Amino acid sequence: MTSPKTSQTMKPATAAKKLGVYLEATPAEFQEGVVTRDELHALQTDPPEWLRELRNTGPHPRPVVAARLAVSISGLARAGYTEPLTTDQIEELRAENPDWLQREREIQADVQAEDERVKAAKEAKAKTRH
Repeated sequence: MTSPKTSQTMKPATAAKKLGVYLEATPAEFQEGVVTRDELHALQTDPPEWLRELRNTGPHPRPVVAARLAVSISGLARAGYTEPLTTDQIEELRAENPDWLQREREIQADVQAEDERVKAAKEAKAKTRH
């Protein structure tokens, strides 16, 4: 006799991270419960209004802020941005385009270019082995 299959659950912080939202801005019932994989899938495929609104206006967690500004999370921290930002705040930073943002974007572009170079070199080396 097999026991009934139980669905895997995750903490709200993990679910928020997977959804790309700031946990403290989610509804209390989301923060206080657990999320099953099926519930997470449902939230991803058919997000409720609160999730759509949160994704559109924020506040956004640092990984989302960094991606929207095309900088690293470390770059945000170097510039003193350690708290979540709203979409409006991100747009203001883009419009202002301060020196730190330009510098961090250049650094991020250099890092990505180097990552691509290393990946291409590894692929070329792998091809020569075969």
